Amino acid sequence: MSSIWAKICRYGRIAKGGSKMASTWIGNLANRGSWIACAALTALSSPSLPVSAHHSVAGQFDNAKRAHLTGKITAVEWINPHTYIHLDVKDEKGAITSWRLESLPTAMMRKAGITKEMIMGDGSPVTADAILSRDGTQNVAWVMKLTYADGHYYQLAGE
Repeated sequence: MSSIWAKICRYGRIAKGGSKMASTWIGNLANRGSWIACAALTALSSPSLPVSAHHSVAGQFDNAKRAHLTGKITAVEWINPHTYIHLDVKDEKGAITSWRLESLPTAMMRKAGITKEMIMGDGSPVTADAILSRDGTQNVAWVMKLTYADGHYYQLAGE
């Protein structure tokens, strides 16, 4: 739908099958430079577009609640808007808890030269410094730093 309005705004007429009256009205609108009206029409005629705002790290994660987790990375979701690192952490009794660690967008990771395979590592233990969820959601955190068994690390967020 929005592509139709983009064509209307660009060319000042309705695409094939439109009415002559609407075509004239839109043509006059475009000729007068009323691009704001076209933008509004585009926005209003696009109900299928997702309506979501990007969340802030501070809005979802509490900087005062920190965790130091050691476990094995089992999966990396290399998706937008953020990458997600799945870490299986074994407690003192041997029970495994799966954590979902949110991280940077894939574009930022790529710009830093970091790949999904680099995050996955070689299967050895990884220590994650993380910020816990503000609302108390269990086993969800924002990862700040990943340190691997051989000593190399990725600093993914500032202190």
